[in-house]
Amino acid sequence: MSRVGKQPVTVANGIDVSVDGTALVAKKGNLEKRLETHGRVGISIDGNEVTFSKVGEAKESSAFWGTYRALFANIIEGLDKGFQKSLEINGVGYRAAVQGKTLNLQLGFSHPIDFAIPEGVEITVEKNIIHIKGTDKQTIGQVAAEIRSFRPPEPYKGKGVKYTDEVIVRKAGKSAS
Repeated sequence: MSRVGKQPVTVANGIDVSVDGTALVAKKGNLEKRLETHGRVGISIDGNEVTFSKVGEAKESSAFWGTYRALFANIIEGLDKGFQKSLEINGVGYRAAVQGKTLNLQLGFSHPIDFAIPEGVEITVEKNIIHIKGTDKQTIGQVAAEIRSFRPPEPYKGKGVKYTDEVIVRKAGKSAS
């Protein structure tokens, strides 16, 4: 039985929630997010709380119950506060700069890497830290993972792109005998 699905989602002030067929719609100003449930879970809105319920007794029903509750909680948190990930660039000559809707990375290759910034994502660079902000948790995580994949940190000197809270376990180099 889902422990996550039992908990109601509290909707913050300024966010309007409605049910449109089998979709749950959250609006804040002109920004709208939809969660399509395909009729797999029951939805009830009581004031500023949204509760989810199982449809049927199948094992999949419990899984969908917790999953859709968690996805909707992320939508509400994204509209209310937003999400942020930070990446750190380490290495001699490694640089990043935002030019319009493109993130320009120089990571020790013979050519610069131009990363197109997706819609709904804001990227800022200060010194060697890249801040990625937006309202969609999945998109923010995906963009951060793609930027990190251009030059993952290596274990000997720690050069590369890493999350700011990531710990790189260092290896000892060759030792002369």
